[in-house]
Amino acid sequence: MTLLLGIDVGTSGCKAVLVDEAGRVVATATQEYPLYTPHAAWAEQDPEDWWQATGASIRAVLDAAAASPSDVASVGLTGQMHGLVLLDAAGEVLRPAILWNDQRSAAQCAAITETVGTDRLLALTGNRVLPGFTAPKLLWVRDHEPEVYARIAHVLLPKDYVRYRLTGTLATDVSDASGTSVFDVRNRRWSDEMMTALEIPAAWWPDVTESPTVSARVNAEGALSSGLVAGTPVVGGAGDQAAGAVGAGIVEPGSLSVSLGTSGVVFAATDAYRADAEGRLHAFCHAVPGRWHLMGVTLASAGSLQWWRDAVADDTDFAALLSEAADAPPGAERLLFLPYLSGERTPHADPDARGVFFGLSLRHRRAHLTRAVLEGVAFSLRDLLELMDATGLAASEAHIAGGGSRSPLWRQIVADVLDLPLAPSTTEGAAYGAALLAGVGAGVWPDVTAASRSSHPDGEVTRPGEAVETYAALYERYRALYPALAPHFAALAAL
Repeated sequence: MTLLLGIDVGTSGCKAVLVDEAGRVVATATQEYPLYTPHAAWAEQDPEDWWQATGASIRAVLDAAAASPSDVASVGLTGQMHGLVLLDAAGEVLRPAILWNDQRSAAQCAAITETVGTDRLLALTGNRVLPGFTAPKLLWVRDHEPEVYARIAHVLLPKDYVRYRLTGTLATDVSDASGTSVFDVRNRRWSDEMMTALEIPAAWWPDVTESPTVSARVNAEGALSSGLVAGTPVVGGAGDQAAGAVGAGIVEPGSLSVSLGTSGVVFAATDAYRADAEGRLHAFCHAVPGRWHLMGVTLASAGSLQWWRDAVADDTDFAALLSEAADAPPGAERLLFLPYLSGERTPHADPDARGVFFGLSLRHRRAHLTRAVLEGVAFSLRDLLELMDATGLAASEAHIAGGGSRSPLWRQIVADVLDLPLAPSTTEGAAYGAALLAGVGAGVWPDVTAASRSSHPDGEVTRPGEAVETYAALYERYRALYPALAPHFAALAAL
């Protein structure tokens, strides 16, 4: 039996997926770990938690499949992007990892932009520099933890720390490297000019490979900890969004996906490098060699619903809360929600932005507020789609994924707000895409496009309904709120 193993080092836990040669999921296993917020707008994790969860999830998924470690032909890694993992010369972690949703480095982003210049920054990397990205976090450490900075020998991304523990090899892939702010996305290589401008040693960064390329092999220590066989190949893998797109079949130019995960993402594959002229969309390398993708991210998507449930209804499960929201009318009786609970990335690169309920009245009950949260997230996704459309994208359908997509109500709201049919996607997410990449590295499929065709999710397409016009009118009011409130967000942050 030939099996392919995908590992997703996510924000809430590590997920392992075993896939057979036909692309069918054989077994899954998940191990959770904590998230730390030592200060407001900070987000950190302990890389050792990732590693322990990886070993536990691998053993659990092998047990669930009644499979032998020798059945695993190849391993693919994916995970949360942009996180900063710092190692000393002995390979020891220097401090907790700073995550993608951490907002502490706004001052460093401004300094990088001033040093390099916006136009040159976009020319070199294809992207504005944002607090979520890796390089500004590194400069924050230089500014605030000089004793840690002085001991740095290696900089890794989250999934690549797991690769290091599994194989002893320091490596990353082009899709994950694209979100560091020191990667030349157009030419798929590190940017010497960016590193020189920021005075960051090039030697700190790992070798970079294409996603399906074998980058390393499990070593003796990794085998002992994970239960895998020493010598098992490990491919480059991909950032979670690119890997998820491979699993969803979003590899051909013009194909589009929408994700309702902790963050919300609209993702479009392209056959050539292109970037938004103002840098509002991310232009990254795809996990498909020779292809790129455009991506917009809203930071608190399903995370907004999680916050709302935890804050006001922690004694109510999500199913009951969503059932209640279904009784409220579309538009929640003219109540709007801005989902900027963690600041925002696209289209407003603003770490000071905050969540807002707008239009509250005595008529509103919890059901209205819950529905407004669902609709506000959908409006934030439409912001991303509007930017995609401006680049010439002409999608007639999108695939939808992420935990929030399991709700029929939320799927319908998103279909109505975007005015697009939403086809089902694989439920196993990025880990499944990582397993497909592993299959390409093992020779099971000739290329990533062929591998992605193995995914045939069942389910009904959610089509736009009668609320399209209602939401179109409300979206115009939604769009007007951020420009009106932005000065007040900044003033509030300065208090």
